[in-house]
Amino acid sequence: MAFTLASHILLVPFGVALPGITLLMHYRGLRKGDAVALLLARRWSAVMAVQFAIGIVTGTVLSFEFGLLWPGMMGRWGDVFGLGFGVEAWAFFLEAILIAIYLYGWRRLKPWTHFWLGVPLPLTALMGAFGIVAANAWMNTPRGFTLDASGKPVNVNVRQAVFTPMFGPEYWHFVVGVVLTAGYVVAGVYAVGLLRGRRDRYHRLGFTVPFTVAAILTPVQFMLGDSIARSVFHKQPVKFAATEIVWNTDTHVPEYMFGRLHPDGSISGGIKIPQLDSILAGFSPDTKVTGLTSVPASDRPTATQATIAHWAFDIMVTIGSLLILLALWYGWCWLRRRGLPRSRWFFRCAAVAGAACLLTVECGWITTEVGRQPWIVYQNMRVSEAVTGTRAASLWTMFGIVVVVYVLVLGSFLAILLKMSRRWRLADEGVLAGAATEDLEGDTPYGPRPLSTTAGADRGGVE
Repeated sequence: MAFTLASHILLVPFGVALPGITLLMHYRGLRKGDAVALLLARRWSAVMAVQFAIGIVTGTVLSFEFGLLWPGMMGRWGDVFGLGFGVEAWAFFLEAILIAIYLYGWRRLKPWTHFWLGVPLPLTALMGAFGIVAANAWMNTPRGFTLDASGKPVNVNVRQAVFTPMFGPEYWHFVVGVVLTAGYVVAGVYAVGLLRGRRDRYHRLGFTVPFTVAAILTPVQFMLGDSIARSVFHKQPVKFAATEIVWNTDTHVPEYMFGRLHPDGSISGGIKIPQLDSILAGFSPDTKVTGLTSVPASDRPTATQATIAHWAFDIMVTIGSLLILLALWYGWCWLRRRGLPRSRWFFRCAAVAGAACLLTVECGWITTEVGRQPWIVYQNMRVSEAVTGTRAASLWTMFGIVVVVYVLVLGSFLAILLKMSRRWRLADEGVLAGAATEDLEGDTPYGPRPLSTTAGADRGGVE
C-alpha cells in the first residue's frame, strides 16, 4: 500500500491542477488572439490525457487494495466514511468524459464553445480531491457515528463524517499544494529549455504562466501549512508530538530541525532552537506541548516512526522556505523590469523546483500517515486490527507483481512524454523551415498555427 500510494501520489498534482493551468493558458490564447498560448494549451491537454490514462491504472490498483489489504477497516467503517470514495469515483467518471470532449473540441468546436466546455474539468478534479481528502481527514479525526454495545458504528451522520475537524485544513493545504507543484513542474520543463538556449516566446510563455501561478501560491501554501500544523496540535496532539519529536509534556519546548529521537527520549543530531516549538504552537513560550509519553507506548508512534514523520515534516518546511525565496526573486525582477530574471542560477533553481515539490508531496503523505501510527482510524482502530491476514508469502508475491506493473506503466508514461516532446520539437523546427504545422500535428480550425510570426520574436532571455 505504501509503494502504490507513493507512486500514485506523484500523478495527483497533474490530475488535479493541470486542467486548470491548461485552461488558463487556453483563455489567454483566446482573449489575446495568441497562437503560441493556444499551441501550448493544446499540447498540455494531450499530456493531461496521457496522465489521466496512467492514473486510471494506478488508481484502480489502489481501489482493489483497500478491499484486499484492509478488510477489517472497510468492513467495520466503510458505511461511515465510504461516501468520500463514492464522490471520487463519480468525479473520476465525469473527468474522463470531459477530457474526451476537450480533446475532441480542438478540431471540431468553435473556440469559445470549446473553452467553456472545458471549464468544468478543474471543478471535477477538485471534486475528486474533495472525496479522497474527506476520507483521509475522517481517518485522522473520526466523527459522525456512535458505537453500539458490540463496538460497531451506528447512527451515522454523513455530514459530520465528511466535514470533520481536519477536513478544511487538509483540503485547502492539499489543493494549493498540488496546484503549485504542477505549476513548478511544468515551468521547470521550459526552464530547462531556456537554459539550453531555446529563448523563443514559446518557451518563455510556457515558463511564465505556470511559474507565476506557483509563485503566487507559494506564500499562501506556507500559511496554510502553518494552519494545518496548528490544527494537528489541537486535534491530534500525539501526532504533533511525533512530528516535533517532543518526548515529555512541557512548556518552553525547543524546536529541533531534523535530529533523531531514541527510545529513551533522548535526541541526537539536528539543530536545537530553544522555546521555538512552544512559540510556534501557541504564540507563547509558555504554551504547553503534549509529549509522546502522555499516552502508553502502545498508543503512540515508535521512536523510529516519530523520527521518520519529523524528518518528512522538516523537509517540507525547508523546501517551502526555499521556494518562498525563489518566488520573491521572481516577483522582484518582474516588478522592476516586467520581465524574467536574467540569472542562469534562477532558471537552474526553477528547473529543480518541480522535483522538490514532488518530494514535499511525498513528505506530506508520510507525515500524515506515519505520524498517526499505530492507529488507522485515530483512537478507534489500530493498523493491526484492520490489515488482512493473508500469508506473508502471498503478500510478497502480490507486491512483486505490483512493482513490475508500476515500473512498466510509469516507464511507458515517461517514454510517451519524451516521444511527444520530440514530435513537438520537430513540428516547431518544421514551422521554422517553412512547413505547415497541420502536416505535423493534424488540422485544427482554430488555435495552434505556425509560429513563423512569433518564433523569432523576443530573443532575449537567460543571460
